Amino acid sequence: MATINAQRDDNKSLFSIPYGLYLVTSSLKGKLNGLIVNTVTQITNTPNRVAVTINKANYSHRIIKETGILNVNCLTTETPFSIFKNFGFQSGVDKDKFEGISYSLSENGLPVLNDYVNTFISLKVTDYVDFDTHGMFICEITDSGIINDKETVTYGYYQKNIKPKPEEKKSKGYVCKICGYVYEGEELPEDFICPWCKHPASDFEKR
Repeated sequence: MATINAQRDDNKSLFSIPYGLYLVTSSLKGKLNGLIVNTVTQITNTPNRVAVTINKANYSHRIIKETGILNVNCLTTETPFSIFKNFGFQSGVDKDKFEGISYSLSENGLPVLNDYVNTFISLKVTDYVDFDTHGMFICEITDSGIINDKETVTYGYYQKNIKPKPEEKKSKGYVCKICGYVYEGEELPEDFICPWCKHPASDFEKR
C-alpha cells in the first residue's frame, strides 16, 4: 500500500471543504440584525430540515435562541465587500446594521436584502444542539423563494475575488486567514480571538 504524499495540517485541510456564504437575519424587540455565516446546511428532505450553526459570542445567537426564527439570504458573487464588512465585522449590539441598507420583509417579519441575494429561506427552530463555543439550530422551512438565478458566492470565491488583499507592510504582526483582520504585535496570545470573525489564534498567520 502506497503512503499518501501530503502535508498534514488539520486547519488548512478544512479550507478545502467548499462553503457558501449567507446573510442570516433576525430581530429582537423591533431591532433588526444580520450576520454573515458559512455554516448553513440542508440535513434532510423528508421533511426538509436545515441546520444553521452560529458562534455563541455573536449577538445573533442570542436573538435566535430567544425568538426561534431566522432568515437565510443566499448571497451572490456580485455581493460587494461592504456587505460582508457591515454584517460580518461588527456587532449588532451597539450598531444598526440595516441603516442605509435596502431590504424587504418576508412573512415572518425578518429582512431579505433587495440586492445581492438569489434565494431566501425563512426558518423556524425546532431543535438546538450545543457545541460548547457554537450552537446549531435545527430548523423547519416556513417560507422560501427564488429571486434570480445568479451564482451563490462561496467562501473560496470571496477569498480570491471580493476580500481586499492585505497591504504590504514591514511592521510585524499576524493576519486572520478568515477575514483579514491584522493583529499588530511581536507575539499573538494563544487565547486571542479575532474581534471581527471570532476565530481563534490558530487561524492567524505571521506576516
